[in-house]
Amino acid sequence: MNAENMNAEKWISEAIAAKAKTPMPVLSFPGVQIIGKSVSELVRDGALQARCMKAIADRYETLAAVTLMDLSVEAEAFGAPIAFSEMEVPTVTGRIVEDETGANGLGIPDVGAGRTGEYAKTVREAKKLIADRPVLAGAIGPFSLAGRLLDMTEIMVLSITEPDTVRAMLEKTSKFIVAYVGALKSAGADGVIFAEPAAGLLSPLLNREFSAKYMREIVAAVKDEHFAVIYHNCGNTIPLIEDILAIGAHGLHFGNAIKLSDMLPLVPPDVAVFGNIDPARQFRNGTPESVRESTLETLAACAAYPNYIPSSGCDIPAQTPLENIDAFFGAVAEFYANPH
Repeated sequence: MNAENMNAEKWISEAIAAKAKTPMPVLSFPGVQIIGKSVSELVRDGALQARCMKAIADRYETLAAVTLMDLSVEAEAFGAPIAFSEMEVPTVTGRIVEDETGANGLGIPDVGAGRTGEYAKTVREAKKLIADRPVLAGAIGPFSLAGRLLDMTEIMVLSITEPDTVRAMLEKTSKFIVAYVGALKSAGADGVIFAEPAAGLLSPLLNREFSAKYMREIVAAVKDEHFAVIYHNCGNTIPLIEDILAIGAHGLHFGNAIKLSDMLPLVPPDVAVFGNIDPARQFRNGTPESVRESTLETLAACAAYPNYIPSSGCDIPAQTPLENIDAFFGAVAEFYANPH
């Protein structure tokens, strides 16, 4: 569909109603192979990112064009140290908050700090280049961001031993995320994929208190009829699904830690479910034939549910062989070309 003044609910409902599904893998970094650049160059340059997205859009028919899933961006804006690599996604290398005093004293950065301005530029430039499908921005979830600022192991312990410290962090990460997504929206994004993978490590009770509650508030602040919201969590999400649904997203994107055929019966038919071909074992390290077989197997298990949309289980790595990505798209086309 043309993305001009996109109606988010119509976009989702049309995707669900389509007899032959258009895939929406989390696919952007492998575009570096097409444009001849490195990941290190890409993550620092919004215009280059848009070129990369355009290269992917020209090669593959996707339900939407997605920006980079770079979960270091928001943490860097808060002042976290980041390690950059030639062909790997940047990573946070150290905590910046030690305790409740540090959490209470942590400042909320302005949007534009670090590389957040470049990622808003990505959206503006991508909207100029890609007009035949929606452009979805990416943002980290509040608990996953807090974990990068506190240390992931530490936040899991503090959630039980010092919950006030975690709450203080979440109030600040949530405020920044709302402002950041607002800037991405103003730049022209047709929607956002919130990546909240750390919540997949929590028990249902802790997820409700330390992730879902804040995600629900963030979604309420940014979602509207022209702005789609998709929630991504690649952890063990089946025990968390009741609270995940209460977040209010248009679509849910799950990783290969679960069987989607077990998840789909738990999700209302008007909520899209995306997933979950293994991005590492299949896309990155498999063969075209193994990717084809895995994709056909997943489709056979899930296609009886009209709200299932074929996708990768998470972000597809930059060095994934393009022939493996081709095999995924070929398998989806093959499946829907034959009546089932």
